Amino acid sequence: MSLATDAGALAAPDVSPDRRGSWIPTMPMITTRFMELRKRRGVMSALIGVTVGIPTVFLLIRLLLHAIAPHTYSPAGGYNVFSHLVGGVLYVFGFIVAATLGCTAGAVDLSEGMFRHLVITGRSRLALYFARIPAGLAIVVPIVAFGYTVVCAICVFAAPATLDYQGVSLPAGLSQPALETWASAHAHAIVCDFPTDGPIVVDAPCGRNPFGGSIAVSPKGPTGTASTAPPRAAIATSAQLKAEAVRIADEDYPDYSRLFLRPPTSLMIKAGLWIELEAIIGFVVGLGLASLLGQRTIAVVMMIVLEIILTPIFARARIPHFGNLQRAVVGLAMAHIEPGALPLALGGDRSVDLLHESTTVAVIVIVAWLVGWTVLGAWRMATRDA
Repeated sequence: MSLATDAGALAAPDVSPDRRGSWIPTMPMITTRFMELRKRRGVMSALIGVTVGIPTVFLLIRLLLHAIAPHTYSPAGGYNVFSHLVGGVLYVFGFIVAATLGCTAGAVDLSEGMFRHLVITGRSRLALYFARIPAGLAIVVPIVAFGYTVVCAICVFAAPATLDYQGVSLPAGLSQPALETWASAHAHAIVCDFPTDGPIVVDAPCGRNPFGGSIAVSPKGPTGTASTAPPRAAIATSAQLKAEAVRIADEDYPDYSRLFLRPPTSLMIKAGLWIELEAIIGFVVGLGLASLLGQRTIAVVMMIVLEIILTPIFARARIPHFGNLQRAVVGLAMAHIEPGALPLALGGDRSVDLLHESTTVAVIVIVAWLVGWTVLGAWRMATRDA
């Protein structure tokens, strides 16, 4: 080896390349962002209180009331309690608190004057932005999962022993022939209380007359509630009453078969993934929006307005020539992939006529919102003046 070669080797020592310009965040960067968000006591308290505290306190109160007065208060758990907690509380408030955490992560450096100090470290701005996504999701996903697990556990183990359908207590999970048999043995309750679209051709003593005597059941209206007609002397025979009860039971079987004493395992898995996806969307969109605006308060207000006001309006209203724009709302897309056994998350029952949208379009809209707001937030952070 020549002296020139030795001198060159001494002059250029082996130095590891500087990776601070890479857009891929490192684990220390993610851990630092995680610790910064976790120390936000106000936001963390709101996140835990809404996703874990409110459902837990509500269910504990129901458990105590049922234990004290079981004949007055219904069981704490069951399918109905589960579906309304998931479709109402966890869906809406989980999105809002996740969006609040995302808005905090997107604007905290600017609001506290730390953005300049991050830039002068030489780290890639994209890496600084992308580090916030896994850091925030590492907080949101486990907390939402824990609150959802509490709801599932209580709703399963504290479920009622009999199914309450239209005010009638009957066994759950009956096949159609088994329901016909049960209806034949309880014809009076079926004819008087079960909804039906067709006319009831028999007279039954349903006990709705405050002055005593029998009242003939007339055809029920569109809402499924029975109306009354003037008393008549002829009351249906036992055979006629049973035949009419079997007919009504067959008509109501599709609706009855969708009800359960406790939430099925498959429904709990699907609903859990759906709730987690809603929280992830809230965090990612809030992060991108706050980074784009440069502040947290306005971004949080806009996310709340989107979830509570705009989404229900766009889901039901028919605005001429703006159908495709309405379908681009992520809340409407989430409503279309909601598990069918849950009540409509946008409010109301399943009879609400949502704006038509295919599952494929709904998935594309969700992916577009996740990717689009991530790109906008990263672009704004990369181009912002330090």
